[in-house]
Amino acid sequence: MTVQLLHVGDLHFGGLVELELIEALEQTIPDLRPDAVVISGDLSQRARHGEFQRARALVRAAARTAPVHVIPGNHDVRWWTRPFIPFAKASLYAKYVRYFGPDLTPTLALPGAVIAAALTSHGVAWGSLTPRLRDLAVKGHLPKREIERVQGVFAAAPPEQARVLVLHHNVLRGDISRRMGLARWRQAQRRIVTSGAEVVLCSHDHQEDADVLDGRVVVSTAGTLGGRSRGGRPGSFNFVTIEPTAVHITFFRWDAEHRRFGASDTAAFARAGGPAPPQAAPAAQR
Repeated sequence: MTVQLLHVGDLHFGGLVELELIEALEQTIPDLRPDAVVISGDLSQRARHGEFQRARALVRAAARTAPVHVIPGNHDVRWWTRPFIPFAKASLYAKYVRYFGPDLTPTLALPGAVIAAALTSHGVAWGSLTPRLRDLAVKGHLPKREIERVQGVFAAAPPEQARVLVLHHNVLRGDISRRMGLARWRQAQRRIVTSGAEVVLCSHDHQEDADVLDGRVVVSTAGTLGGRSRGGRPGSFNFVTIEPTAVHITFFRWDAEHRRFGASDTAAFARAGGPAPPQAAPAAQR
């Protein structure tokens, strides 16, 4: 069974959002008719009520076409409350929960796929700390408890379902930024590989990408629709098609001349354990 997922991240509603692109996305979703829409975090810029309210409007518009799977990113966490309430994690996600519900790691079962989330956005936390001050509240980390929970979800799913893991922080190094999204990234990559995931959907780096982790886990990294795209790249989202033997990731990029999103290059990968796709498309353009 073929499953199609529209994957978008880093919306950053607030001062940096480009509303024309958001409105075009809302109009494009019904035309593409995905089986689900996945938003891999950073719906807001500063975790403000107005930003979440507009993000919720987008989610509700998308839900008229397909189920929506959404998780928080580091910008959706009220990390600055941590020094005042050091042991109360609820306050970190209070605004996000108000608009998107208490489940920070939702699971969505579709005909042909099970989508499970892992929380990597923890604000200022020991697991995310690095020697670099600029990483404060930006880096994420992937706790062992998160992967153990995801392993349980995947183990309970029927064998014919594709295993899709969603997290916010990029799990592979950005081409332009040269940065990993996760602290202790080698450990995180090992955990992802052992989770049973076949496909990972992530964002955070503000550059669209498609690649493979450890030769077996296909990674879709969504770009951004806001004004923070790296290298002056156009806003974009990914369209992920999971077939029995292959995974195809097509980049839809903003066409400023025609004021719409258009499909551009596609990357094709064999699913782990399956034969190679008949004609693999060229690697995604950087």
